[in-house]
Amino acid sequence: MKSGSPFRFSLRLKLALVALTLLALPWVGYRYVQEMERFLLEAQQQALLATARAVATALHERPQLMRVKPAESSAARQAAEESLRQAAERADRTGQPAVVEEIGRESVMSEQQSVAEIGAILRGLERSTARIWVVNRELKLLALAGSLKPPATADAGEGAARLWRDILARIVPRPAEDFDEALDEDVLGTGREIAHALLGAPATRLRNSADGRAVIVSAAHPIWSRDDVLGAVVVEETTHSILAVRSQALERLLLTTIVVFALAAAVLLGFATRLSNRIRRLRDEAESAVDARGRLKRLTSGSQAGDEIGDLSRSFSAVLEKLAQHHSYLESLAGRLSHELRTPIAVVRSSLENLRLEQDPAQKQVYLERAEEGLARLSKILTRMSEATRLEQSLHGEARSRFDLAALVTDCVNGYRLAYPQQAFELKAPAQPLDVEGSPDLFAQLLDKLVANAVDFGRAGAPVRIELARAGHAAQLAVANAGPLIPDEVRGRLFESMISARSGHGQDSEPHLGLGLYIARLIAEFHGGTIAAANLPDGSGVSVRLTLPLVLGNMAT
Repeated sequence: MKSGSPFRFSLRLKLALVALTLLALPWVGYRYVQEMERFLLEAQQQALLATARAVATALHERPQLMRVKPAESSAARQAAEESLRQAAERADRTGQPAVVEEIGRESVMSEQQSVAEIGAILRGLERSTARIWVVNRELKLLALAGSLKPPATADAGEGAARLWRDILARIVPRPAEDFDEALDEDVLGTGREIAHALLGAPATRLRNSADGRAVIVSAAHPIWSRDDVLGAVVVEETTHSILAVRSQALERLLLTTIVVFALAAAVLLGFATRLSNRIRRLRDEAESAVDARGRLKRLTSGSQAGDEIGDLSRSFSAVLEKLAQHHSYLESLAGRLSHELRTPIAVVRSSLENLRLEQDPAQKQVYLERAEEGLARLSKILTRMSEATRLEQSLHGEARSRFDLAALVTDCVNGYRLAYPQQAFELKAPAQPLDVEGSPDLFAQLLDKLVANAVDFGRAGAPVRIELARAGHAAQLAVANAGPLIPDEVRGRLFESMISARSGHGQDSEPHLGLGLYIARLIAEFHGGTIAAANLPDGSGVSVRLTLPLVLGNMAT
């Protein structure tokens, strides 16, 4: 049983939506974290470049500070770097300008003042987690300030909080706080950003530390003196702050995902509980609907839910209704058979008893004929009872073909005029063909049942009216007769098996089991049509109306 709603919120769809939601949440969150990391990295590069520009602007006004002799070896460069560090530390302790110790014997006094002034400028623009250094065109390291390593912080949290942080650290790794930040020969000699800056173009670069435990962002800006580039300012910073923000975001995402999954599990548990209760209730209804003897005690109305459980409930209700109808059919069958068989059996029994006692040959022949008539009546009853069953079985394998309904009805009515010479027929049919798909023989059998019923119940002298017309994409056939109306007790059930409106009508000896209109309904449904009976509006008789779909290829008006 399908729900009447055009959109069915099935169980499969519900579970699919829950699964997609649960899968989409971490994916969307991770994509957001990635975009945030990219944005922060770009912002960091721009910030470092701005710092380098500020230092280069300060040095732009003092070009003499950049005119120093280059170091002659890498050892001398390392010594200069160490001397710069020591000078910067002394300046921090004493508050005096940094002075570099002697590096070689040449031009020591000329470099001390330059380095001191450059160091003072760098410390003024120094950042807590950044390193700033200056090189000239000969890649001589003139000054160095700051450190890439963040200041040491106390480990916050104890007990459960610390344990939870350790667990999160295993899932979401944090940036390493200890790494090698030393400047090596490759950084000075092959730095792409430095080469671009010495050519007059600011540039940024991402590189790994010497031990590979940190990612360093460097920004270089040229130092101009009129139209000449005297050197470059390099500002460096690790991505630890970005990675820390990323780790915090991933931890929050993880916590949010865990909470959402827990809530989804609770919702699914509640959903499964409700589903189980609905199935259990349906089981209880099934067990209570039929008693131990197989009799229906009550019928369920069926659920109105649009999911599979609702379909199952409605199907179960429909099955119970059909089962009730079948029980009613079987109960009425016994009574009807008893009523129909009682008379012919009594006739046969009395005829045989009288035949045994009668000595007159002529009278014996009379009793014998009555017994034969009773047997013939019994044979007709059995034949008509099996007719519907045979028809139901044959309909499944019946071949279908296209035929003209108007021509078939016209031919059948002409035959009825010969079969019922005392009965008048009025036919109204269109001249153009009305093509339908089905079995012409079966439809002729249907029409035979309707006409025979109309003749049996028709008033003497009143014609049987047969009207065939087209109504949109369907053909309508009406068979009407003047006579008694349909009783209220069988109205709506006239086309069911073993239902008859006859109540001692006529004096015929034919058995009437109420199968004729039932067979007509089976044939109508085989052709995809519907059949119904109703009293005429003027109360003069009954009309049986049949509606059949027309073949789509013959829809021209």
